[in-house]
Formats: sequence, C-alpha cells, structure tokens
Amino acid sequence: MPHLGSTVYLRALAAAALSSRPAETPRRTAPAERVVIVSASIGAGHDGAAHELHRRLRAAGVTVDCYDLLDLLPARIGRAVRDSYHRMLVRAPWVYQRIYSSTERAGGGGPLARALLRTAEDRMLRALPADTGAVVSTYPGASRVLGRLRLAGRLDVPVFTYLTDFSVHPLWVADGVDVHLAAHAVPAAQARALGAGDVRVGGPVVDPRFRPAQEAERGAARARFGLPATAPLALLVAGSWGVGPVRQVALELRDCGTAVPVVVCGRNEVLARQLREDGIEHVYGWVDDMPGLMHAADVLVQNAGGLTSLEAFATGLPVASYRCIPGHGPVNAAALDEAGVAAWIHDAAQLKDVLCDLIDGSRGLLQREAGLALFAAAGRGPADAIARACGARAPLPVPLALAASDMRGTGAGAAVAPCAAGATGARPAAAPSAADRIRTRPVLRRLAAAAAAACTVWVCAVGTAVTTTHTGSGVMHAIGRTLDLDGPPHAHHPEGHRS
Repeated sequence: MPHLGSTVYLRALAAAALSSRPAETPRRTAPAERVVIVSASIGAGHDGAAHELHRRLRAAGVTVDCYDLLDLLPARIGRAVRDSYHRMLVRAPWVYQRIYSSTERAGGGGPLARALLRTAEDRMLRALPADTGAVVSTYPGASRVLGRLRLAGRLDVPVFTYLTDFSVHPLWVADGVDVHLAAHAVPAAQARALGAGDVRVGGPVVDPRFRPAQEAERGAARARFGLPATAPLALLVAGSWGVGPVRQVALELRDCGTAVPVVVCGRNEVLARQLREDGIEHVYGWVDDMPGLMHAADVLVQNAGGLTSLEAFATGLPVASYRCIPGHGPVNAAALDEAGVAAWIHDAAQLKDVLCDLIDGSRGLLQREAGLALFAAAGRGPADAIARACGARAPLPVPLALAASDMRGTGAGAAVAPCAAGATGARPAAAPSAADRIRTRPVLRRLAAAAAAACTVWVCAVGTAVTTTHTGSGVMHAIGRTLDLDGPPHAHHPEGHRS
C-alpha cells in the first residue's frame, strides 16, 4: 500500500470514497466493516494516534474513513481556533495554564463551547457513511459530539474514545461513549475516577518504525545525521511548533556536561536560528526520520508527555520530562512518573544526576523495560477491540436529564426516540432550502466571533497533543472529508502537517 503521506494516493482515496457515497442513506442489512475515525488537527498528536489506528484497522481488513472535527465546526472557524491556540501557547502560556486548570476543576468547558460543539452534530451525521459500523474519537471534542448523538438515539453504532495521553482531563470522559481505550493502567484509572464506565487497557498505538535498534543501526543513524559517534546524546524535542523553554533547556543540557544536546525545533525556524547563534551544534527543524534520530540518541528530554514519549518507549529510549509547558505538561509528567516509564525532573539541580542515571544507571534500565513492556503483548491493541465491535448496534436510552429542547432540531419538551434496531447510525438531517441558508448566514456571522472565542477556550483546555509527536502526517486533512454548510460533501486537501 502506498504511504499515507502520498498526496496522489490520498486524493484518490478521498475521490473514491466520495464517488461511492449514496445520495440517500439506506438501512443496513448486514454487519458493517467500516470504521470512522474523528480527530482534530490541534498540533499532530491526536492525528498521529488516528493515523496509526487507521493503519492497523486497514491491516485487519476494515475500511476506514478519517475526519477532522475542526472541519465540521460552523463558519469555517477551525483554522482560527487552531491559530489562536498556537499564539496563546507561544505568547501567553500562563493564560493557557489558567484555562486548563479552571476547566479541570469545573469538569469541562462552558456553555458557549458546548453550544458550539452541538452545531457539529448534524454535520457529523452527514459525514458518516451509511455502512459505518463503529466510530472512534481521538479528540475530546469529537467524543462530546459523538456521545450526545448516542444519548439522543441518533447514532446506533458503538463509539470509542482513544485516550492519547497518560493524564486524562475531565473533558475526555464524555457521556454516551461506549468504551474508553487507554494505553496504560494509570490513565485507565483516571478515566474511571472521572466517571467512564467501560475502560480498557489496550496499549499504545505507535508507528511500527519506532522499535529498538541494533548497535549497527545506532551507528548508522548517528553517521546519517552527522552526530558524534560515541558521545552520549540527549534528544530534546518540542513538537511541531517548537514551544516551551526549549532554548533554556538546550543551554542547561550543554552546560551540565552529561550529554550533547540534539534539538528538534519542528516548524519554529526562529528557535532553530537562536539555538545556532547560542552555539548549539546539532539543531534540526523539520525531521522526517524521527525513528532514526531516536535510534541515535541515549535519552529523550521532552516537555509535554504525549505521543512522542510513547514513540520513545517503543524504541527503548529512556524519557525525562523537564520544564514542562503549562496545562497538560505537568499532569502528563506526573502520570508518566507514576507509571514508572519516565522521570520527572522538577528543577535544574536534579538535571545532571537524573540524566546520568537514565543513560548509564539502573533507572534507565528499569524505564526501558517498563516502556517496552507496554508493547509486549499489545498486538494491534485498541484496533482489535474496535474491529471486533464493528457493526454491533446498541442504542442507548435517553437520560431523563437530557432535555429534548437541548438537542438541535427538536422542539421544547419533545421526546427524542432512539433509532430502531437495524436502522443506520448515519441519519442525515433534511437539507435546508436555499432561502433558509440565506437567512441563516447573517446569524452565523454574528455568532462566529463569540463561538470562535468559546471554542478556543475549550481547545486550549484539551489541546494535549500540540507539542507531543513527530509522526503526524496530515492524514486527517489529507484523506478526510469535510462538509460545506451550503453544499454537499466534498474532498478536502489542505496542506498536511507533521511535527
């Protein structure tokens, strides 16, 4: 199969899927073998997990479609939301910390954010093909949308949430989701404590290129990247955006003398230039061969604790969390430390001793064993549970507390009937007339600014994978389909992004 990063191949996939989409949604007569994955292009971590689930499900013989939740939001505000979040992380990280903490204490987002997510419900149903057998979310907002559809009886196929991080923000646990899938017992326990019912530990989902290297491969990788042949190397990562105190950490790594810093700056060209001016010799921007760079290194130093950490575990590379970015950084560091798979360095005085222990000491050996153990018996991991449930329809009852007037398209006090057994879970709403669309547009324009602000706050609370992966390949944008508010579904191919 061609690589998912191939533009031609991805466009062919999307075109083929669109050409086969029926004009009307028929009733299913046999178990479906199609899974729809919904992620969000908030950085690359959520998409990275979706990418690997996509690959594994395809290998199991399941047809897979991928969507980006930001494309299903009204008035095309997804890009504005993503850009606002990026600017906040770079320019006002303390604001992000306050938003994250407040929403964590409150157990979720505010009413405006919830209202905005409700506007994606009909678009979500329109996006689901008629033969959808299960839906998987790798992003909290998508879980909220899908969970509400399940509770309202408008979606009659199982919904899974794959928890991409070791710490679980309350927004990850959405009512109506059938199964929460965790990489480890620590996030599984956190999800249960937040009220999740069926929580299963299935191991991480990581690209198979991330694996332990033989000594010859290690030497070849160092030569390929122009790195010292024998010196200990500390790989410092900050994701696709290169956010956080990376410059400070790089200088501290150099000055402590334990290992030579090797810094990956992602798309942050300004950071790369500053580091070179500081005399940091091994500085990289965009890196396609992150497995090779991990094979060359002796320890990984990171600040957010997402998918990049899992990739390091898969290669047998010890991991240290240090000078974490606000919000999800510290809570992920604490969860990784609790699981025994990564060291959390709290201050500069600990840096040299902990790095020495990770590179040459017993702590490094124990962490390598713990990290690799996550993958020992995982197989296809979460993909197996999803594939087995594909097509198993199971309507959920509507809770009494869920007012029908809170559901889009129902009148006050009206009952919301569950889907009948055998009915499709993709039940599209009736198409509005041209006159209705014209009347609706001014209202959407007036609400767009407030909605964007609310969604930005919500995204900031759960943007847990912005700086945490180097495997995102833009698959969600490349092969996903999005829906035009005023027209039929169409292929969507903006520029993909990797970290």
